[in-house]
Amino acid sequence: MATSHGSKAVFTVQDSGSVVRDLSAYLTSAGMPRSADTADVSTLGSLSKSYIPGLKDGTIPIEGPFDVTVDGYLSGILGYASRAFVYKPQGTGATLPQYAGNCILTSYEVSTPVGDAATFSGEFQITGDVTRTVQ
Repeated sequence: MATSHGSKAVFTVQDSGSVVRDLSAYLTSAGMPRSADTADVSTLGSLSKSYIPGLKDGTIPIEGPFDVTVDGYLSGILGYASRAFVYKPQGTGATLPQYAGNCILTSYEVSTPVGDAATFSGEFQITGDVTRTVQ
């Protein structure tokens, strides 16, 4: 059951000068899909496969209307060293979850269709562990 509206989400990331920037006001969408690898450890004579857990992975896709301010932040960190991030999917408040870690901006695209508003999209690759805490 949903307990909060998506518009309450908060996403912050360090810019190229290591200043933490809140990009929430510039985003129409953010997320944090994550996955975990498994390794097949089945042996000869097995009737069913067996697995062990492996490495975790994740990305942070973002998108929104084009803005010169956010363009400066994202252009400055594209392919740059890892940057600290915090993602609060339900917004800010006591007892709400937040995820923190480091990420690398691996893609950034500006789109300017002739019949529509200019937009941007990008994706951060999470590097290292993600920590989940309660605010």
